[in-house]
Amino acid sequence: QVQLRESGGGSVQSGGSLRLSCAVSGADISTGVMGWFRQAPGKEREGVAAIDSDGEISYADFVKGRFTISEDNANTLYLQMNNLKPEDTATYYCAADFAPTRRVPSYTSEWGPALMRNWGKGTLVTVSS
Repeated sequence: QVQLRESGGGSVQSGGSLRLSCAVSGADISTGVMGWFRQAPGKEREGVAAIDSDGEISYADFVKGRFTISEDNANTLYLQMNNLKPEDTATYYCAADFAPTRRVPSYTSEWGPALMRNWGKGTLVTVSS
């Protein structure tokens, strides 16, 4: 059974940084597409960043230059978030597709959430002005 567990959320002031982690068990993250998504209250879930098995990466326009997605050999996915803004406030989810049929940019498009097959429970990020 695949399990994803996020950690690292919290409250920061505008301009601050946080690093989210996603520990994965039951599957090898290097074999699929891994991604970070977020959902603010009253809004749709949206793709933030994704990485595939070849290391190709896609970012949503609203985080380019500020967020960095990465993986390590301990089956953990990361999201380094710098220069955080109040509009980044949301619950952040780690997700995976271990049988991908699309290229990685699809996972940060509006269809991205529907492509993911496994989800964590989320971690809350709050950015104050």
